[in-house]
Amino acid sequence: MALISLNQAHLAFGHVALLDYCDFALETQERVGLIGRNGTGKSSMLKILAGMEKPDDGEVQRQLSVRVAYVAQEPLLNPEHTIFESASDGLAQLKAARDQYLSGDADADLDALQTIIEAQDGWNWEQRVDETLQRLRLDPQARVSQLSGGMRKRVALAQALVSRPDVLLLDEPTNHLDMDAIVWLEELLIAFKGSVVTISHDRAFLNRVVTRIVELDRGKLLSYPGNFEQYQQQKEEQLAQEAVINAKADKLLAQEEVWIRKGVEARRTRSQSRIGRLQALRTQREQRRDVVGRVRLDVSTGQNSGKIVAELEDVNKTFGSGDAARQVVKNFSSTILRGDKVGLIGPNGAGKTTLLKIILGQLEADSGKVRLGSQLQVAYFDQMRDQIDLDATLEDTISPGSEWIEVNGRRTHVKSYLSDFLFSPARANAPVRTLSGGERNRLLLARLFARPANVLVLDEPTNDLDIDTLDLLEDVLAQFKGTVFLVSHDRAFLDNVVTSTIVNEGPGIWREFEGNVQDWLQQSERAAQWALTRASADTPSKAQAAPASAATTPAPTPPSDVGAPVAKRKLSYKEQRELDALPGTIAALEAEHTKASAQLADGSLYVKDSALATQLATRIQTIDDELLAAMERMEALGG
Repeated sequence: MALISLNQAHLAFGHVALLDYCDFALETQERVGLIGRNGTGKSSMLKILAGMEKPDDGEVQRQLSVRVAYVAQEPLLNPEHTIFESASDGLAQLKAARDQYLSGDADADLDALQTIIEAQDGWNWEQRVDETLQRLRLDPQARVSQLSGGMRKRVALAQALVSRPDVLLLDEPTNHLDMDAIVWLEELLIAFKGSVVTISHDRAFLNRVVTRIVELDRGKLLSYPGNFEQYQQQKEEQLAQEAVINAKADKLLAQEEVWIRKGVEARRTRSQSRIGRLQALRTQREQRRDVVGRVRLDVSTGQNSGKIVAELEDVNKTFGSGDAARQVVKNFSSTILRGDKVGLIGPNGAGKTTLLKIILGQLEADSGKVRLGSQLQVAYFDQMRDQIDLDATLEDTISPGSEWIEVNGRRTHVKSYLSDFLFSPARANAPVRTLSGGERNRLLLARLFARPANVLVLDEPTNDLDIDTLDLLEDVLAQFKGTVFLVSHDRAFLDNVVTSTIVNEGPGIWREFEGNVQDWLQQSERAAQWALTRASADTPSKAQAAPASAATTPAPTPPSDVGAPVAKRKLSYKEQRELDALPGTIAALEAEHTKASAQLADGSLYVKDSALATQLATRIQTIDDELLAAMERMEALGG
């Protein structure tokens, strides 16, 4: 029997059904990734599973005594509490039962209270909280008010885990977590003995953690066994089949509409069944909810910047003084060229934003040299959303004082431009504060891309964006001809966009690597292995120890790519499809070349059909050019 199940659950806001009579079952030790477009109702469904909300219709069934813990996207914690006190709130009912039992309340049912306490190991709840906090690497005495967003997320997880739930429900658990914390969370969930339902747009996280993907799409729940990569394959096949079925249905409907307009035959009794079928086709078409449109992104590219965007030499930056001094940049040197796509990686608080502002000349370094390139036009996406006026309308946010906007030389009405980012014309005059977090991010992207720029700075752009928008944003940034600086903890997003990374390797220590996140991890691992080998070689064993005249073990040579790795970028989805198709294209061209050459081999075709012979000779020359271009393209894509 399932731990929690939905039977014909229905939930609607206005005329749009978020859950359209859906079924869902969560099995024991199952980890489900719940995905879907922003605004489709994922958080509402999670709250229904948690028992915090009820569907408009249908049933929610839970096994008796199943314990469910819910962690919200933005946890509400008492800022005055210590971490221990906040985590203990997850055992509020158990604590109350133990306190009432120990008080000797004459009106209390002591036997029932004892049963509850013993069933949940309530006599030692303090020890349970301590163990959980130690496991989550949290200081019990720290105040919640002093914690970062990522640490608050950990406290909320501790609050959930101390209750030892059978089911853990997580809404966007990776938001505000840095890369190390996300890896830590993955390990925690993989080792978790209960069942998990998590809403997330972090594809690398989903790929590693979940055992099933459930997609909320147009009011329906669609289940795909396996991780995120397996879901992508299944989804692509499903959409292709759906497109074929819908195209056939639309074609049949069009034919029947032509027939009904003839009028004469339709009045005959023997055609009444055909009229009935037409009415059924019309009804089916009305009820079919097409795939939601995709965001259309088009960057307004400014004039080219100079070849050098920024040059830094031995740059240092320290905040505070004396014992409180904290150096966030130490002797950092780098040269950023036009067209580079640079990812900044490091834990929260390491100083990524500070380093970025120094590179762009927005913050002065304490020492060292910073030289900025010429003709820089910088567009900035701020993770704190400080650029947005919550009381302004969407239209004024994009184009203050004008109904028109110009993007890449094309004049567009602002309502039309907003519709490219999935904002209906009716919402153009709504205030920004009415938007969800994901919608505000989309609006910021719309504003960012509307302004001519040759340098894009994106500080945590992926928070709250759905997977489809992330995919499209990756493609746009990969094709952008200017320079991109990207601060993100989304490993898949970084892998698909950046050509180099600047990584924090300790307090104030920043190191530059060619390639994406995977390249950095591989290079770091090889460098660590080389250093370990070097240390072993430098430490003689007892057998090697003594005569100075004895031959010494030579120090190992570092791998050629340590410190000077080869740049490599993971292909986008379109590029991978192109690369996969190229061998077939080349084989077809070679076969055509062979066939045409054979026809011209003995020269008889020039006598029999000189026009065809000339055509084939010209085609052979064209094939040679096409083959060369295809082979060069394959080499460029890494094939």
